[in-house]
Amino acid sequence: MNIKNLVTDSLAQNEPSGWFEPLYAGANFDPQKIPWANLSAPAPLTQWLKQQVNTEEKKALVIGCGLGDDAQAIAEAGYQTTAFDISPSAIDWCRQRFPNSTVNYQTGDILNPCPAWLQEFDLVWECRTIQALPLDFRTEVINNIAQLVKPQGKLLVLTNLRPSEEAPSGPPWPLSANDLQQFIMAGLTEEKTTVTGATIFVEFIAIRSDL
Repeated sequence: MNIKNLVTDSLAQNEPSGWFEPLYAGANFDPQKIPWANLSAPAPLTQWLKQQVNTEEKKALVIGCGLGDDAQAIAEAGYQTTAFDISPSAIDWCRQRFPNSTVNYQTGDILNPCPAWLQEFDLVWECRTIQALPLDFRTEVINNIAQLVKPQGKLLVLTNLRPSEEAPSGPPWPLSANDLQQFIMAGLTEEKTTVTGATIFVEFIAIRSDL
């Protein structure tokens, strides 16, 4: 499957995230056909989770959960975890991989998030979902993500970073410094940032009560 062709077809139908389902469905449960499927949680997330305490009463949300490894790591750290993906095939795949999981796997769309999720989560995990969507939708997606974090909750963002504000051809469409600034404009405060090559890991906190 050619991802660029899937994206082109999806955009032609005005469905910016519509290409995920044919990708996951067409993979037929072969993770090698999913370019970002590492079958393990990324190191920045696992290292951050090791530092957390008293997580059992806290709620977490995983955006664009893919095959579920990140969600599983968060749940194993003690969080009451919900994870969603726009692809029903991806969600079915998660449930097949982790039949005894405590994670609440659901289909969902970050462009139209569930109203019950607004300001609901102590931890929100975003890993390279934003960069999989065209730039035209960036501000909307960032604002939607910020709305999911409860006051004093944390948002963790792991993404590729582009060196300038020049629009990339994509996919993917890595984030820029101005893109990250939009999280601040959406009411979050940047607490810690780690840059490794072209990858950036940012920890935000929601300090406002009126997000």
